[in-house]
Amino acid sequence: MTTVMIKTSKGDITARLDDAKAPETVRNFLAYAKEGFYDGTIFHRVIEGFMIQGGGFTADMRQKNTKPPIKNEAANGLDNLAGTLAMARTSAVDSATSQFFINLDDNDFLDHKDNSPSGFGYAVFGSVCGGMDVVKAIGSVPTGNENGFQDVPLEAVVIENVEVE
Repeated sequence: MTTVMIKTSKGDITARLDDAKAPETVRNFLAYAKEGFYDGTIFHRVIEGFMIQGGGFTADMRQKNTKPPIKNEAANGLDNLAGTLAMARTSAVDSATSQFFINLDDNDFLDHKDNSPSGFGYAVFGSVCGGMDVVKAIGSVPTGNENGFQDVPLEAVVIENVEVE
């Protein structure tokens, strides 16, 4: 297990990444972290009681250029429980790049059910082991619409950096 510290404008979140069950996803996340990609990105999508999503947009809602998408490891046996980190993706199964989310609740509808596009799920690759109060605080910030996006925090919640410990 690799530990990371996600330093945000609301406080620090410590997470353990499961390199055994999600090796490609963890490698991908750590590569972005080590090159400073996450520095200055924001949690751009916050839905109270559901999840907080970040790692792809700057505070002015510009999407950053990413590496190619990775293989979806949602069938790794890890579930989308409260406090777990998972990769965000589009409707395409293998489309995750830099964006991740932290579940605020047990979201079993996001778990791997089968290999169909609608049942494949979202790959969990770690869990919060410190700073869940920070995650919950981010999860309850006021949100609105901005540049065609919904559920955007009205005041930017910045990921200052992600340190690999």
